[in-house]
Amino acid sequence: MGGVRFVQEQMARRAIPIVIMSIANRAGEEVLKALDAGAIDFVQKPTALASERLLDVADELLEKVKAAARASVRIVPAEATLAGPLQPQRARVGAGAADIVVIGISTGGPQGLKLVIPRLPADLPVPVAIVMHMPVGYTDLYARKLNELCALEVVEAQEGQDVSAGTVLIAPAGRHLIFQRIDGRVVVRLELRPLDTPHRPAVDVLFQSAANVYGARTLGVVLTGMGHDGRDGAAWIKAKGGRILTEAAESCVVYGMPRSVDEAGLSDSSVVLEQMAAAILERI
Repeated sequence: MGGVRFVQEQMARRAIPIVIMSIANRAGEEVLKALDAGAIDFVQKPTALASERLLDVADELLEKVKAAARASVRIVPAEATLAGPLQPQRARVGAGAADIVVIGISTGGPQGLKLVIPRLPADLPVPVAIVMHMPVGYTDLYARKLNELCALEVVEAQEGQDVSAGTVLIAPAGRHLIFQRIDGRVVVRLELRPLDTPHRPAVDVLFQSAANVYGARTLGVVLTGMGHDGRDGAAWIKAKGGRILTEAAESCVVYGMPRSVDEAGLSDSSVVLEQMAAAILERI
């Protein structure tokens, strides 16, 4: 794909914010390669033709280009994306203070997660659930690619699936990821509602559901991304007695989502991305 080569060559010359446009469901592998090479975000075109349907993505494109203009470009080290699983850090399990880790991430997410999830050990005693803002058709492919780097099992979440330790669930694009407790176990529910959220899946919906099911034993993590998805959900977690980590401004591609949580006084600790896995392990 010419776009991948362009991103690679441009990043080698000088790192700049790049937003990729891709035809829906036709170039998933290439889009993920472009993100690995340093592109910070992408927009899915509804058609390859120069038709009025391209106006459907005009607002999204403008929003992402404006965000890119303010973004900090960071290249994930090659060993995190090319050399297989990183050596997992040993879990420093405390008093069993958490039963679930829920993560929200947006702009810069595909690269950012590769500095966190591969560093969690195979014997992680809790499940992890992630909402990342991606178009329909990419989350399953991304989950499979991330799984290749991890000691944990990474999958796109499925309706009715058990939420169990050692598994990382990525919410499928187009559906909210929520939890339901049934006969002592927790299962996944994938829902269209609520319909009034800016994103589906929404970090706020995941966080609120986790707080309702796991209560004070919820650890929420808000990483790079534009907007404020995750702020209201973080408030739910805090209200139930849970804890929140946010990514520090200096490592964010876009310091938007973490900033909204920080400024609301909801963050227990602000951590640079490279140290986030260790911070999670210290709190479970």
